[in-house]
Amino acid sequence: MKVVYEQVHEMEEESAHIRAVKKTSTIQSAIDLLKSGDGVIWCRHQNEIIRIPMHQIYYVESVDKHTYVYLMNTWYETKHRLYELENVLDPLFARCSKAMIINLRKVKQVQYEMGGRMRAELFNGEEVIISRSYVKEIKRRLDL
Repeated sequence: MKVVYEQVHEMEEESAHIRAVKKTSTIQSAIDLLKSGDGVIWCRHQNEIIRIPMHQIYYVESVDKHTYVYLMNTWYETKHRLYELENVLDPLFARCSKAMIINLRKVKQVQYEMGGRMRAELFNGEEVIISRSYVKEIKRRLDL
C-alpha cells in the first residue's frame, strides 16, 4: 500500500484521505485511530499517578473489584471499571471475558480450544482465554 505524508501549515486543517478497493478491518482500524487519536488512561502505581498511552496496553483485567492495566512487562491499577473503559478505549480493544478486555493489536496468534473457547497469545508471551460468548465478536474483529 502506498502511503503519502504531506506537511501542512499551522493554519490549515489536518486531514487524512484513504483510498481503497474494500473497507477491511485494518482500514477501519486506521480510520478509528485517526478519528480518536491515541488516548491515555490514568493509572496508579504505588504513590504515583501515571499516564498510560492506549497503544502500550496489552489488556485490562478486573480482579476482586480492582482494575489492572497490563503493559508489555508491568502493570498498573486504575480506578475505572471495565464497563467504563469499554467506552473510552479505542475500537481495537475488545471484551474477551467478563473480567478482561484485550488490545487486538497485541494478539500474536489465536488457537481454538475445547468447549468453544479460544486462547490468544500476546506479543509479550502471555496467554489469555477468550470465553465462548465473546469468540464470535473476536473472530469478526480479527477477520477470522
